[in-house]
Amino acid sequence: MPVRTGKQYIDGLKTRSPEVWIGGEHVDDVTTHPALSRSMEQIAHLLDMQHDPQYAEALTYESPKTGDPVGASFMPAADRAGLEKRSECYRLWAAETFGMMGRSPDSMNVVLLSFAEGRDVFARGGERFAENMVGYYEYVRENDLFLTHALVQPPTDRSKASADQTEEFLHVGAVRETADGIVVRGARMLATLGPVADEVLVYNLPLLQPQDTKHALAFALPIDAPGLRQICREPFDSGGRSAFDHPLGVNFEEPDAMMIFDDVLVPWDRVFVHDNVAISNAVFPDTNLRNYTAHQTAVRGLVKLQFAVGVAIAMARAAKTDQFLHVRHMLGECLNYVEIVRSCILSAEMEHETTRVGTVRPRFEPLQVIRTMLPEWYPRVVEVIQTIGAGGLLAMPTAADFSSAVAADIDKYYQGADDRPTEERIKLYRLAWDLCGDAFGMRQLQYERYYAGDPYRAKAMNYVTFDSRTCDDLVERALGLAERLE
Repeated sequence: MPVRTGKQYIDGLKTRSPEVWIGGEHVDDVTTHPALSRSMEQIAHLLDMQHDPQYAEALTYESPKTGDPVGASFMPAADRAGLEKRSECYRLWAAETFGMMGRSPDSMNVVLLSFAEGRDVFARGGERFAENMVGYYEYVRENDLFLTHALVQPPTDRSKASADQTEEFLHVGAVRETADGIVVRGARMLATLGPVADEVLVYNLPLLQPQDTKHALAFALPIDAPGLRQICREPFDSGGRSAFDHPLGVNFEEPDAMMIFDDVLVPWDRVFVHDNVAISNAVFPDTNLRNYTAHQTAVRGLVKLQFAVGVAIAMARAAKTDQFLHVRHMLGECLNYVEIVRSCILSAEMEHETTRVGTVRPRFEPLQVIRTMLPEWYPRVVEVIQTIGAGGLLAMPTAADFSSAVAADIDKYYQGADDRPTEERIKLYRLAWDLCGDAFGMRQLQYERYYAGDPYRAKAMNYVTFDSRTCDDLVERALGLAERLE
């Protein structure tokens, strides 16, 4: 079937009955719950863009199986032009959400693409697992499904392996095999947008220990599989907030959930890795997964950075603090981050690599610069917004004040230095507060710090994996300039 419309996606959610808990209460219908419905509507809007003549060519390509239009983020790239098409697909969706939705559908589509192109890694456990993986990639692509993933073990005891926790199946593991599949038990996080997803994909970071055999799994399930439940974090907005006061939080909050697998049956055709620590640990490096995901997250990160820097510039202009040298210095610093990220994306696409199946993928090293530095650069831009906004961020009135007895005071005393009407200036400051001060903005900050894992460890790994031969050769040549001692 061709790409779905937003209505088809929502209608699909209505046919499912996932077990979702928010604030101690069971959610009867995820499509109408006030903490979930608006994020669902944003996903629906992204899917609708695939049918819009303005965007359809960039967001879709012809299915190799049916000839129908399917999502461009699933598309193998034959050359640099293919990478640029995928990049434009990422950019269009990111721009529509201002980079605020880190788990838009393309984020998992590229995971499946990398796994399909790295099918030989799954074949190490038996050819059927590779066939399962490719078949699942095609199934999701052809049905335009929206996936979440649960990648991280719950933070029970980080000093111990999964097998050494106080209970055998605190972390997700295989309890037993049946003729129909494997039965899994335990918890995983952090299933962003899990309550409004169609399916969940589970796989491991390459951190399993030899004793973690039962936890060496990769599989996929419908979101309403019997025995699967989600416990969501406290929502920032349960439907009562004003879009004037919280324009970002009202529209782009992504619910995060802990997934509990209570003896859930995974059919054999949905199992991709089983009972093999070596293969589970090889999935990330040997499928070159990070080349694909880092490309998508880099483009989204660039849009988000451009947006945040734009907010900082608009605030400085509104109060004419951009006339001061120290403010220009901060804004110039932030603009440098934007240009570095943009340049790294172009470099990764231009210096692409050839895969084992003859397609191409972006070079990882420039993208890793973004993955290790954005956790520092984005918080710095947020700090600049806080610095430029200063006390004004704390003094802004709400939408309700405009229809109160103090409306005239607001119009007089909250005006800015530019030609922007008072209401527009307050909108700008409310937007900035949503980004840099409110709970929604703090979740965005935490997301950028950790979406790619521990940034400290990631940066340290650059040293371990970096090809330093050019640097080494220069040092050796320089040492050769010194005269030998007799």
